[in-house]
Amino acid sequence: MSAIVTDRELEAKHRALWALGDYRTIADEIVAPLGAELVAAAGVGEGDRVLDVAAGTGNAAMAAAERGAVVTASDLCPRLLEEGRAIAARRGVVMDWREANAEAMPFADGAFDTVLSCIGVMFAPHHQRAADELVRVCRPGGTIGVLSWTPDGFIGRLFATMKPYVAPAPAGVSPPPLWGSEDHVRGLLGDRVTDLVVNRAALPVDRFADGEQFRDYFKANYGPTIVAYRGLGDDHERVRALDADIARLGDDALAGASTMEWEYLVAVARRR
Repeated sequence: MSAIVTDRELEAKHRALWALGDYRTIADEIVAPLGAELVAAAGVGEGDRVLDVAAGTGNAAMAAAERGAVVTASDLCPRLLEEGRAIAARRGVVMDWREANAEAMPFADGAFDTVLSCIGVMFAPHHQRAADELVRVCRPGGTIGVLSWTPDGFIGRLFATMKPYVAPAPAGVSPPPLWGSEDHVRGLLGDRVTDLVVNRAALPVDRFADGEQFRDYFKANYGPTIVAYRGLGDDHERVRALDADIARLGDDALAGASTMEWEYLVAVARRR
């Protein structure tokens, strides 16, 4: 079997994963502020040609369009694109929506002034391929901006909690939260960019009263968590163990308070 066939199978799995549950609910109810933050950090302005990579339902893309940019939102998952189109129509936001794999995008070299990805490209399985594409489609002197969950932040710890319960990743596939490591991002972009600025911040999340409520919300809505549980099948003991581990993670994050802090990293650079 060729690597191309293997990658097509992996692409299909990722497309199906993000169609599970209801990611739009998470995007609307929790992570929506991150798109506007990334757009501001990247300095998007009127008339800029902007690409939002792995855009999901388009939080960053719509924030850029509302600044007057000419925006293309791309994602691997048709369902998320369809939902994003509907949201944009209700908001009166005009942009282009394209189905695209972040590791092999159908755009010309240097086609965009600004290339963004908000908790999106981090989930592309082959990080270097995805980073190479971000650089390729950005014009020389243009801006690349990426916002990602950190490995040691709450969502990074969620992935670490689920890891013992899921099948090992295929060879060459990297953990998504690595994109939230400054050293990793610097290594991916290398000397093809300059003026790389990296900042950490935290998203306050006050939606959950306790860890069980968080767990049940993600079990219903978040593709990676749904896949973790589906992989356990009828192994009720393992299901109960994962239930307990995720609830404990949520309780630890709340620590008796009403708000969680979900840490992320924002990296913005200039393409040489």
